[in-house]
Amino acid sequence: MTSENIERKGQAKNLSPVFYRWMYGAFVLMTVYFLFRADYMTAASNLGIALIFDPFNPSVKWQDRKNYQKVWLFVHVALVIAFFVYGMLR
Repeated sequence: MTSENIERKGQAKNLSPVFYRWMYGAFVLMTVYFLFRADYMTAASNLGIALIFDPFNPSVKWQDRKNYQKVWLFVHVALVIAFFVYGMLR
């Protein structure tokens, strides 16, 4: 094993931001599909999984993000919580 492999072993793969946007979009589309089917718990889980794939540049630290990106992500989390609560109370 070379020293490069040892150093890279603990690091996550650096995937293209385009990949993250496509995956984010796919999970958001699945969320819309499950909302039309009135399956709110599955919609909430898919919307929560979409957060894993940050639609903005995932390598940027939180403090360095633009305000609209922070607002977008907070609204996204609020929607996940709202769908989950609504699904539980329904």
